[in-house]
Amino acid sequence: MKKSTRFLYLLTVWTLFGFPPFFIDSRADDGQTPPAVTPAITYRLTMPEPQTHYFEVEMTLSGAATATGARKNGYYDIRMPVWTPGSYLIREYAKNVEGFTAMTGGQAVRSEKIRKNTWRVYTSADNLTIHYRVYANELTVRTSFVDIDHGYVTPAGMFMYHDALKAQPLRVTVEPYKEWKAVTTALKPVAGQANTFEAPNFDLLVDSPIEIGNQRTFGFTAAKVPHTVAMYGLTSYDEKRLAADYTRVCETAASVVGEHPCENYTFIVHHIPPGGGGLEHLNSTTLEVTRSAYDTEASYKRFLSLVAHEYFHLWNVKRIRPIALGPFDYENENYTHLLWLSEGCTSFYQEYILRRAGFYTPDAYLSLVAYQINQIENQPGTRVQSAAESSWDAWIKGYRPNENSDNSTISYYSKGSVLGTLLNLAILSGSNGARNMDDLMRYLYQEYYKKQQRGFTDEEFRRAAEQIAGRSLDAFFNVGVNSAEPIDYNAYFNAVGLQLVNGAGKNGDGFLGASTAVTNGRTVVREVRRGSGAYEDGLNVGDEIVAIDQVRVGDDLNRLLAGRPVGDTLNVLVNRAGLLRRINVTLGANPLVSYRLEPVSNPTDAQKSLYRKWLYIN
Repeated sequence: MKKSTRFLYLLTVWTLFGFPPFFIDSRADDGQTPPAVTPAITYRLTMPEPQTHYFEVEMTLSGAATATGARKNGYYDIRMPVWTPGSYLIREYAKNVEGFTAMTGGQAVRSEKIRKNTWRVYTSADNLTIHYRVYANELTVRTSFVDIDHGYVTPAGMFMYHDALKAQPLRVTVEPYKEWKAVTTALKPVAGQANTFEAPNFDLLVDSPIEIGNQRTFGFTAAKVPHTVAMYGLTSYDEKRLAADYTRVCETAASVVGEHPCENYTFIVHHIPPGGGGLEHLNSTTLEVTRSAYDTEASYKRFLSLVAHEYFHLWNVKRIRPIALGPFDYENENYTHLLWLSEGCTSFYQEYILRRAGFYTPDAYLSLVAYQINQIENQPGTRVQSAAESSWDAWIKGYRPNENSDNSTISYYSKGSVLGTLLNLAILSGSNGARNMDDLMRYLYQEYYKKQQRGFTDEEFRRAAEQIAGRSLDAFFNVGVNSAEPIDYNAYFNAVGLQLVNGAGKNGDGFLGASTAVTNGRTVVREVRRGSGAYEDGLNVGDEIVAIDQVRVGDDLNRLLAGRPVGDTLNVLVNRAGLLRRINVTLGANPLVSYRLEPVSNPTDAQKSLYRKWLYIN
C-alpha cells in the first residue's frame, strides 16, 4: 500500500550489483565536518517463554547520532507505529510495549515516554541499543501473537523506528523458541546467517509479516515466479490440488496487468476456528481461514476467493494506488476517497478472476453479481453514505461498527465491488468491446507506478477511467461514487443484454424492522432498520420483546408475526433496562429486494458479443 522511490532504487542496486545492505563512510573525521554515515539498524527478535505471550526485541542503531540529530539535540526519539497499512484503524500498538530500556557503551542511559507511542532516549552517542517486550496474544492478520505452538509477527506492532532512519537499510535476526524449526517471511535472507533477513527500509519491514514455528510449507510456480505457502494449524488438504488451484488463481490474476512485479511471493495461512480474512503486503500475504476451509466445494471456493483478493492486491493497492497510500505516515490516519477502488474493486476482481480461471460458470458469476447488488440495496445506509465518504471514514466507522451502522453507512468493500462491475461494463460498452477494466489497471500501473513512481489523485483516476472508456463517466462518478443516490443498474447491464429484475414477492405481510437474537429463551432486539415501524415507533436496541398483544413471545417471535398484514398495529411489551413498557408498533411494507439478472427480450448481436467478452466465453 506504499511505494517509496528509495525502495525501488535500493532494491535494484542490491539485485544488480550485490552491494552490501549496510555501508559506512570510513573517511577520517577532519575535526570540522562529521563524516557521511549511513547508520545500520538491526533487530533481534526472541521468544524465550512463548507461553507468556511475550516477544522480546533488541534494536541496535550504529553510527546514527549525526543522521538522527542526536549529536546536536542530545537525544533520540524512538517510535512505535500506531497502525498497519491495509487495515485502516489506529490500533495503538504501543499499548502492548513494556520494559523499554536503552544502553550505549554497555551503560544504561535515561529514557522517558513523551507521547503514547514515542520514547525519548537522552544520549548523543553514535551507537545505541534498545530493549523492550511486546505482549502478543491476539491472532489476527493485523496483530502479533505467540504461544507455545507458534509465533506470528505483524511488524508494525513489533518493531520501532526513528523518523530520520526510516529510509535506511536494516536487518532482522529471529531466534525461534527452542522447539521450533521454521521461520517464514518474504524478507530477503542474509546468506550464511541463519534466520537473518534484510530490508532496504522500514517500509518494507512493516510490509513483511513473519511466521515462526513448525509450519508446513510447499511451493509452486506461477507466472514464472516461485511461490511459497506456509500452513499453520491442524487441517487436512490435498496439496497437489491446492498447489494447482493456487497456480490457476495467481496466473489469472497476473494476466490482468500482464506483468508480475515480484521475484518471489509468500502465503502465510493460519487455520483457526473463526477464520478471519487476509491482509496484503508487497510480496506476501497472511490469510486466516477455518480448519474446514477445504472440506466442501462451497468453502473451498470461498477460500480461493480470499486468495484471489489478497493476491490481486499485489497490483491494486500495493502498486496501483491512490496517492495517499504511500509513503506512509505511521503516526496518523492516511486519508483517501478511493478505498472503494483499492479494496472494493479488488473484491470485484476476486470473483472476476475465479470466473476467468474457470472456477465459476457464467450463471454462477451472474448470481454472485446479483447477490452483491442485493447486499448493498438492502442496507439503508446505502442511501446515506456514498462510496467516497465510506472510504474517507474508514478510520472512524469502517472498523468500528455499531448497532446503527447498517442505517448510516455502506461498506467500501461491498459498494466498491458493485462499482467495479459497473465500471467494467461502462468501459466495455464505451469502447465497443475493445477494452475492459484490465486496460484501466494496466494504464494506472504503467503510468503512475512505473513511469511516475507515485500514486494518483482522485481526478487523475477519473481522467484515466474516462480515457480508457472513451466516454464521459459522469453518471458513474457523480451518482455511483460520490453520492448516495439510487443507481440505474440497467443502464449498465443493458449493454450485455441483461436486466436486473426484483424477484421479491409482495404478499401483503407486514414488516416489523427489528432484527432480534434469542438468548436463554429471551428475544432481544439487536438492530432496528431505519424507516421501519420498529424504528419510527420506538423499539430500541437492547429491548427484550416480552409479549405481543398480550401473548408471551419467548423464542417464537416469527410465529406471532406470521400473517400480520401491512398496517396492522401491535401492542408490544418490552423489558427495557429492567423496566416494563408498552409500545404500539405499526407494521410497514417489506422493503427488501431480491434482484436477479435476466436476459432482455431479443438481445442484439452487439449485446451478445459484449456478453461473451464480459464473461470470457469463447
